[in-house]
Amino acid sequence: MHDRTISRRALLTATAVAAAAVTTAAVPAAAAVPPPHERAPDQFPRDRRDPLDRRARLRRLISRMSLEEKVGQLFVMRVYGHSATAPDQADINSNLAEIGIRTAAELISTYHVGGIIYFAWAHNTRDPHQIAGLSNGIQKAGLAQRVPVPLIIATDQEHGIVARIGEPATLLPGAMALGASRSHSDAREAARIAGTELAAMGINQNYAPDADVNVNPANPVIGVRSFGADPQAVAGMVTAQVKGYQSAGIATAAKHFPGHGDTKDDSHYALPTIHHTREQWAELDAPPFRAAIAAGVTSIMTAHIVVPALDPSEDPATLSHPIVTGVLREQLGYDGLVVTDALGMAGVRQKYGDDRVPVLALKAGVDQLLNPPDLRVAWNAVVAAVKGGELSERRVEESVLRILELKDRLGLFRGDPYVSSRDVDREVGTRAHLAAADRIAENTTTLLVNERGLLPLSRRRERNLLVVGADPASPSGTTGPPTTVLATALTELGFTATALSTGTAPTAALVAAAVEAARGKDAVVVATYNVSATSTQRTLVSALAASGVPVVAVAIRNPYDIAWLTGVTASLAAYSWTDVELRAAARVIAGRARPRGRLPVPVQRADDPTRVLYPVGHGLGY
Repeated sequence: MHDRTISRRALLTATAVAAAAVTTAAVPAAAAVPPPHERAPDQFPRDRRDPLDRRARLRRLISRMSLEEKVGQLFVMRVYGHSATAPDQADINSNLAEIGIRTAAELISTYHVGGIIYFAWAHNTRDPHQIAGLSNGIQKAGLAQRVPVPLIIATDQEHGIVARIGEPATLLPGAMALGASRSHSDAREAARIAGTELAAMGINQNYAPDADVNVNPANPVIGVRSFGADPQAVAGMVTAQVKGYQSAGIATAAKHFPGHGDTKDDSHYALPTIHHTREQWAELDAPPFRAAIAAGVTSIMTAHIVVPALDPSEDPATLSHPIVTGVLREQLGYDGLVVTDALGMAGVRQKYGDDRVPVLALKAGVDQLLNPPDLRVAWNAVVAAVKGGELSERRVEESVLRILELKDRLGLFRGDPYVSSRDVDREVGTRAHLAAADRIAENTTTLLVNERGLLPLSRRRERNLLVVGADPASPSGTTGPPTTVLATALTELGFTATALSTGTAPTAALVAAAVEAARGKDAVVVATYNVSATSTQRTLVSALAASGVPVVAVAIRNPYDIAWLTGVTASLAAYSWTDVELRAAARVIAGRARPRGRLPVPVQRADDPTRVLYPVGHGLGY
């Protein structure tokens, strides 16, 4: 174990190895948009026309729009249902209650929205062929408007713990797992695969990669969604992923500007404050965003956070002119698309009403308004602000032009924006993609503790296993439960493994049942999930260890769990509970793969957070 004193500033800047620069070679332009399977590496859809001519063409399109149509282009909205025209009645009811329309097609014809965002909970993502059909229906509705405009169709498919689309699409390791691999080529390949599959389903923007630098172990909203705690290493991974998505023709959104990595509050439920000085921000938070801009990122998403050093008014960054315009556009020189985080989150609604938030965001310099809680209120507020003189129509047109330029860059104005069932069959969940996901995942599993050389387990000495622990719901709704996945994978590898779910807060009765079930077993594998000082998962692990059975702890979310556990013989970090990462952990436990991952964040001592238990870069091997 490593136990050394470290200052707060040292914690903030803890590093593994310097992230190697990722080249950003120029991409040959293309006059037409080939399908994803025919694109060469780094080929982002572009045309050879003069940018001034292209802008003039788009300005002519804008000139044909009414004010209401222009305002509609600023919004990216949720909508319930698996079909653009014939959703289930329950989804029609939800649309009527929340938006005042029945279908996605009606949403587009009524509000002229520029984009749609898919969610699993909105029943948009049942299966790949259904998603492709929904995308085609949305584009058909967009082209049926008085001024035909295709839509940006977006989702949050970060992979790891945030995945809106599940099996049979390929699920890949998330950001912190990739950070543990330290492989830019793996990060790039993961993004290429993810982007290729999204494109085949008609999704042309992914709200990824996460560019936050996670320097706070208590961060409840970022955590393993970040590549790590070292700004330069995160910057390298962000660059690699931006390039990977570009090679698949997918728009990206580096998030959450100006940096959400050092907070103890979740902006979904509160308004967090980042207490970094301007100098700390420049050193810690800015590098990944600078790298994303240099790599040609197509959009940047704002955070609903307060950063007093950047804006003493304490407005959330999404509504802050000093941050969006002063820092992002003027200081960092970014002139691309800026999108808000979801406007239904508490972090942006605490200080101002839902009618003021979209107007203030546009005045701050934002272009796209993502998922307001009440579209009618938000849309009417922006229209009224223009008619009343608070916003100029020219300001609205400035953002509409950026939105249309992105659509043009995606090739949506050339040819047609539709996808086919053949695209889905050829690209989504292919054997090659699934094999690549398994290979990439094998490079991420991190071995933190291995007392007495317990791992890899031997099928002769430790053949009979019990798998217990947390079974959080699958991020995509299609995988898991984790204990069953681990037990099944270990059984397939030649062990006899049984599963017993004890949950994230095991009761005394469940702890006793687990100890009883462990009798006669050769080893116990415990899946832990965000262990804290008061977590009864600690009681479970201690009781199992006290019974004399060797305990292998697998952290299936944040890697910090080991700091709170006593008595474990071996400990691994898997960084997520999706099947691909759990299967990789099982192969490491069984010795079918070597543990190659290295911690991308420091693990601090539970009894003294100023001291590091395991530093960035720690990881055992065999």
